[in-house]
Amino acid sequence: MSEFQAGDDPAARQPIAGVDDLIRYVASGAKPRSEWRVGTEYEKVGVLRESGLAAPFSGERGIESVLERLADRYGWQPKRERGRIIALMGRDANITVEPGGQLELSGEQCASIHCAHQELMEHVKEVVTVGAELDIVFLGLGIQPVSPVDAIEWVPKRRYAIMGPYMRQVGTLGQRMMKQTATVQANFDFGDERDAMQKFRVAMGLAPLISAMFANSSISENRFNGFMTMRGHIWTDTDNARSGMLPFAFSPDAGIEDYVEYALDVPMYFIIRNGDYVETHITFRQFMTEGWGAERATIDDWALHLTTLFPEVRLKRYLEVRSADSQPPEMMLALPALLKGILYEPDAMQGAWDLVRSWSWAERLTLYRDAHREGLHARIRRIRLAELARELVEIGAAGLRRQDQRNDRGDDERIYLHSMEELVRDGNSLGRRLAELWEGPWNRDVRKLIEHTTYRLP
Repeated sequence: MSEFQAGDDPAARQPIAGVDDLIRYVASGAKPRSEWRVGTEYEKVGVLRESGLAAPFSGERGIESVLERLADRYGWQPKRERGRIIALMGRDANITVEPGGQLELSGEQCASIHCAHQELMEHVKEVVTVGAELDIVFLGLGIQPVSPVDAIEWVPKRRYAIMGPYMRQVGTLGQRMMKQTATVQANFDFGDERDAMQKFRVAMGLAPLISAMFANSSISENRFNGFMTMRGHIWTDTDNARSGMLPFAFSPDAGIEDYVEYALDVPMYFIIRNGDYVETHITFRQFMTEGWGAERATIDDWALHLTTLFPEVRLKRYLEVRSADSQPPEMMLALPALLKGILYEPDAMQGAWDLVRSWSWAERLTLYRDAHREGLHARIRRIRLAELARELVEIGAAGLRRQDQRNDRGDDERIYLHSMEELVRDGNSLGRRLAELWEGPWNRDVRKLIEHTTYRLP
């Protein structure tokens, strides 16, 4: 959950006149193709090396100490809340902390995946170096492997103090989502409303397949949990008003207005006034029409509200694809690379849509849940997702080849798909590989899991 930054435009703090203002806000993100970028957000779980228990936020061997050392050594600027460091701000990127202490790099907007690779490798070097001094290691997993949710310290941010209790009212797994899970998320630009909705539809259609391909959370609370992506399963009972698949995405006539109408009827968590979070759980539609006491809804409030929606694909002034578990560093860029090849190349986007376009809504929902448990072994119409994954990687690679963006060694961006190509060729995900090792050669020894998944210096 990246830090929300209010806009500098005074008009954004004026009361909203109507729904058209909200639609215009989202549509204002449109950019010419020459300005399209890719942003990647990388979450990672940190654990104590000797036990595999979640690293606390507080204390000498805690995530706050990691933040302090990163700031002292590498020039990040601390952001504090009530005297505690809760984020680090950089020139082009930020480091934030999820509710259970998961560390997130919100990367810069990059013209190529090569740029993202340089940024990620520098970040890995920094966090591995600092973590080693504290005997904290960061893992290439989508979920905390040992600690149960109640044993994980809450990060002392006001927004989490509001969200945490609310999660218990609207689902059974919300606090697990907040404190245990980690994702990698890729963000994409659009050219106009039609382009935005095409990308939204394709990415939403691919969500079960992306979830299966990047499944990497099969071990949690010191056991095989029965899912290839427990993180994906957790989202099915977190808060269904604001998460999951969205049926209107598959209407050929869907527009930004449809997403706005959906968002209007999702209960809010809070608003920000004078720098403080004010808890309110009315819908944004109610807030816009009735207000909250003396407060009236503004565009800044709308921008904040959009960050608290968690569907598989989120629409703000750009698109966010949210279906993947966090990965080890060598796999982390496969998601933005794959989707850049697909979403930024018209023929590739059409080819990807052709893979999933004929499915009914009922089939999509069934597959969405099956993919969480079975990963690439899940089937739709007797076709295994592994077969579709191989086709999707070929489509994404073809798109990247046509985009032809090369690094200093002359490699195009297809190099970031090599590890994923190997996985789907074998018909597996990292989650299945880990489950097989856990139940087999590792004999359920958490020390071997930690050793296998620990981030190392590049």
